[in-house]
Order: sequence, then C-alpha cells, then structure tokens
Amino acid sequence: MLTRVILFIFSLKCVCGNVADVVLACSLVEEGVELGGLHGGPSFTRTPATLVLKDVAVAAEESLELLTPFVPPSVPDPDAIILEVKATASSPQIPNVDMLLHADCNDLEVTCEMSQYSVGEAHKRSGVAHFMVSVSVEASRFSMVLILQTLAVEGPSTLVQSRLGLPLGLSGTLSTEVVFLVFSQRNSESAQLKSDAVLHCGFRRQEAPPAQDVGVEWRLQHKGRGWKVLQTQTRLDGTEQNAAVHEERRGSSVNLTQVVAEGDASVFLSNLKVRDEGSYICSVRLGPFHAQQIIRLHLFQPPQVLLSQEKLVWKEEPQTLSCHSAKYYPLDVQMEWLLLPPSDTEPTVSKDQGSLSSHRQHADGSYSLASHLAVPSTVAPGTQIICRVSHRALEAPLSVSLLVEKPQASSYWWIVGFLIITVLFFYQVMK
Repeated sequence: MLTRVILFIFSLKCVCGNVADVVLACSLVEEGVELGGLHGGPSFTRTPATLVLKDVAVAAEESLELLTPFVPPSVPDPDAIILEVKATASSPQIPNVDMLLHADCNDLEVTCEMSQYSVGEAHKRSGVAHFMVSVSVEASRFSMVLILQTLAVEGPSTLVQSRLGLPLGLSGTLSTEVVFLVFSQRNSESAQLKSDAVLHCGFRRQEAPPAQDVGVEWRLQHKGRGWKVLQTQTRLDGTEQNAAVHEERRGSSVNLTQVVAEGDASVFLSNLKVRDEGSYICSVRLGPFHAQQIIRLHLFQPPQVLLSQEKLVWKEEPQTLSCHSAKYYPLDVQMEWLLLPPSDTEPTVSKDQGSLSSHRQHADGSYSLASHLAVPSTVAPGTQIICRVSHRALEAPLSVSLLVEKPQASSYWWIVGFLIITVLFFYQVMK
C-alpha cells in the first residue's frame, strides 16, 4: 500500500531565471523475504527518504521572494537517504511542476516511493546506479515514474550512504539526473457505454540516438484477469518500414506520429463495452529503460425510467403501477415511491415501497430493474405518484410521475338512461 505524504515546498531565489526546488518526503522500498511469514513469502521494507527536484522551471508569475531554497543538513548524515535530481542540459523536463509546487497550499496529498532500478548487463556502467521514483497527486489524477541515474561526485568526499553503499557529495546528498520518465495527466477516466475514450500516457527522455527503438504496450486487467490490448514498435526517427502495430482489441489505436514527435503514447478506444472496464497498464520501453503507468477506466450508463401506465384512474380496488429502470450500468440503483396529495406542497416517501423484480442483465452488460406498487383506494384523486431513481451515472435523481384521476360516469348508465327516457317519451306520445 502506498504511503500518503504531505508535500514540502522550497524555492530558489532568482538565479538564472525562475527556478525552484521541490522537496518530497518519500519512502525507499526494498524487497526482502519474511522468514517467519506465511509460506515464507516476500515482504517489503520502507525507509524514509527525501527527493529534491533541483532548479525546476516555474511560471514567470511565481513570487520567488516568498520561498526559500533547499538547504542540506549542516552535518552530513550517511544514514539519511537524500536524492537530489539536478536539471542537466540533457535531462527531460519534469511535467506538472507547478502542481507539485503548490500541492501543500492546495491540500493535495502526494505519494512518493523510490526503489533501486536495474538495467541490463549490456548497459551497466561502473560507478553508475539507477533509481525508479513513483510520484502521484491523488486529487488531480496526475502520476509519473522517473528513472534517475547517479552523477559523479563533485570534489573530494569519503562519505558513503550506509544502506545503499553509494558515494555521497560533501553535503551528504546523492546527485542524480532524470534519464527517462513516463507520466499520465489523468490516471482515472470515466466514459459512457458505446462511447469512445482516450487514455493518456506520455513519456520523455534524454537525448537518444534517432535509430533507437521505442516500444509501447497497453494491457487491461480486471477482476483477476489480464490481456493485451495493443502493442507498437517504432523508431525515434519515424522510419515507417520499421513501425509495427499489433491490435488485439478491435477499435484500439496509438498514433505513431505522436509517439515519435511528442512522446504521446495515449491509446484510443472506440465503442466501449462493459468488458473494456478495468485498469489499463501503459508500458513504454526505450533502450535499457522501461516504465509504466496505470490508468483506471470506469464505465457508466444512466438509466431510462418510465412508468407502466400514462394515466391512472381511481378505483375501489387496488391497482398495480410499475416503474421500470432500464439499461443502466453499473449495477447499483435505488428506486423509491413518493406521494404528493393535492393538499400538500412537498412529496413524502410512501410507506409501501412495493416489490422489486430481480435484476436483468442485457447482452451489452447493462441492467434493468422494475418496482411494482399496489396503489390502494385510499390514494385520493388528485394525488401525484412519483417514482424516483438514483444511480451513480446521474448527477441528480431522476423522477417520473402521474396524477390519479377522478373516475368518469360509466357510459353504460348514460345509454340505459337515454333509452328509458326515449321509451317514456314515445309512450306519452302514443297515448
């Protein structure tokens, strides 16, 4: 489970333009083996750590005078884990820095976790280590994964981080730079059944050889099952003969031009069905680096509500009135009956809420439900009977109603009366 943290914010005073330091309280996550645990399964340890995004560019209107720069500990502590992320000339720009800068003031909860990252043997270099850092801002639905690479220690220093075994600078921090990142501006989306959706996933990188391949894969996981949606492979130089797209889900696509030119690996999904709901995993692989984002897709469809009758005429015996809530998704729906007598101004909930039918699921995965109310003769003419339906796909409850009408005199007795009067008239005439 991710640990909720509050963001601490600092900023550099004006040095070479508008830049700031953003400091995040993080956790270093390491995997181990729980000797005494159930079946000896894996366990994870979390050690407090600090992530410092140094000299990140901020908007020109930011008031830097109100902020202070990050100040490392006056006495370096080899037990402290402080990763400084420096903005080098070749580093990709970190997205949504302004959001992180103001997260504390806006009461946004930020989650930050880091772990050591291993590249393939062919890409390992002596004295260079890598870290993967996951950052998410809950309320804003923004999340990103950074791949960091350590930088050479400047100046003479004999300090070594006690847990990581890596050399530290004179200030007791571990200097790194961003070499690759994958992010999503919206890691949770909602869409209506049978509509289309775009799930956002982007990536940024250090300067890379144009001939380098970039691979994008989208997978869907839901209720313990997983399957591939789409996979692409292309070169950063946009050479078409090397591009490949394997579409597993019909109606899914990724724009390869945007992948190369903008680092946009978003997937387009058409004609959404219930089986398309779940957690989508966007994986981007570039050279030795690989990172992913999880975007959750929630589907909905508001109910269609109607009554079984257009009008109801008062009778001495009870009558059945049905309210149908049809073609909604997801399953949960609430139906209730209300009565508004002619003498009242506000409806009240009926004591008798009738009976509910069983849920019916349609071929498209949507549901229907009916509520049946026995309307007694005690419900006076002029009373409004209301069926109110609540569902998460509705911004407000949906109501349908009808008015109990007064009974009209039977046409049979009008005819009988007319015949009697006619017979009496002719009888008087014939006398």
